[in-house]
Formats: sequence, C-alpha cells, structure tokens
Amino acid sequence: MANRGLLVVVSGFAGTGKGTIMKKLISEYENYALSVSMTTRAPRPGEENGREYFFVTKEQFEEKIAKDGLIEHACYVGNYYGTPRDYVEQKLEEGKDVVLEIELQGALSVKERFPDSVLVFVLPPSATELKARLVGRGTETMEVIEKRMKRAVEESEFIERYDYILVNDDVDRCTKQLHEMLQAAHQTPKLHEGFIRRLQEELKEITAN
Repeated sequence: MANRGLLVVVSGFAGTGKGTIMKKLISEYENYALSVSMTTRAPRPGEENGREYFFVTKEQFEEKIAKDGLIEHACYVGNYYGTPRDYVEQKLEEGKDVVLEIELQGALSVKERFPDSVLVFVLPPSATELKARLVGRGTETMEVIEKRMKRAVEESEFIERYDYILVNDDVDRCTKQLHEMLQAAHQTPKLHEGFIRRLQEELKEITAN
C-alpha cells in the first residue's frame, strides 16, 4: 500500500473560514501537516511570523522565486503568496498528508505540477453571509472588502475544477467532513498502483494452474 502522503490544497473565498477549519483539522486528527505559506502582506492582529505565515518583503519573496524555492506562488489583492518547497516534500516523504491553504491561482498551478493532489474549495452558505463575515472580521476597509467580493465573483467560475467542495455552515461538521473526504481520497486506485499490479499478477498465477 502507498506510504507517501497526500498533497491537499484547500482554497476558498476570503472570509469562508478555511483557516479555522485547517487549524481544527490539524489539532483533532493525526497525520496531517499544515504547510505555512510565505506572504508579503502585513500581519493581522494576533498573527505570528512562522505560525500563520512567513511574513517577508517583496524583495525576499522574489529571491525565493528566482531560486525555485516555492512549489507555487501567486499575487492576490496586491500581495505575493507562495508555498515553500522543502517543508512540503519532506513531510510527504514521511507519509504525512500535507495541507496547503492557498488561493485559486496557486491551487491550479499545484494541480498541474502534482496531478495526484486533492483540491478542496470551501464555500459560504450564501453570498450575503460571506460579506457579513468579511465585515465582521473588522480587519479591513470597505474598499478592500469590495475588492474581495469582486474577486469571489471571478473565483466562482473555477470551482468546478476542484475535486471537492465544502460548505462551511458549521466548523465542527465541516472539519469532520474534510477528514472523511481525505481518507476516501487515499483509496483511489492511482495511489495504490503497486498493490493493484501485485494482485493482478497473483490472480493470473492462481488461475493459470
């Protein structure tokens, strides 16, 4: 059976609560590793460097790009976001499922480079609820919130390119549902080609006698 971990990409409109779901998944279930992304945006209140993100300058980020040190990167609402390569590859080899919380552009880039990755898109119960959550965070101006809502319109056109959707109307339920999705994804035939080939050969040997 396969020992290598699963590369999981979770995206969603800003304000859907995907970050909260990720933290709950990591804390309540074993064998998950949450990849910490790198960004040029400023930390929000309560965020720490190396925990929520690696906060870097634009120059530092572009140097990382030049050295091919990122699995993917994208520019979102004026800031760079990217996934450091070393950590992800190490954890996958250890057999852990590595969860990346990244924007749509980066997610589709990962899918192209890693076809076996699993893409999950987190959705709000409604557009009205999405705007209410963004306003309720109290961390951004109305101008930025409007940009995020317009960005959500654009992102909604790509939802069908994801493997699963997850409607976040209850964090506990959604976290459990995500865990079950990923456990099921481990049983796809493409992740167990070696086992399947051995079984096929054994069947041929037995029926040949």
